[in-house]
Amino acid sequence: MHNPAHPGKVLKDALEAIPMTVTEFAAHIGVARVTLSRVLNERAGVSAEMSIKLSEAFGQESPDFWFRMQNAHDFWIASKGKRKKISPLKLAA
Repeated sequence: MHNPAHPGKVLKDALEAIPMTVTEFAAHIGVARVTLSRVLNERAGVSAEMSIKLSEAFGQESPDFWFRMQNAHDFWIASKGKRKKISPLKLAA
């Protein structure tokens, strides 16, 4: 698995194509400017609720597009971390 982009990076690129400020877009989707800014600067993730709002704003049919992107990014980060090996459970037959 490669390093999937944080959805904030993709969102930042998408917002450059529309004639709206971050403040205007935040108001348009009904979130605080600071909340949107934290996502854009990759300091916060995209929640399920935010994913739905973003998908509606961009006219996407799949409301979980941004959420799946966040999940892929989070999973990649977690898979790169060091952790103690966990042995599989032995299930009764």
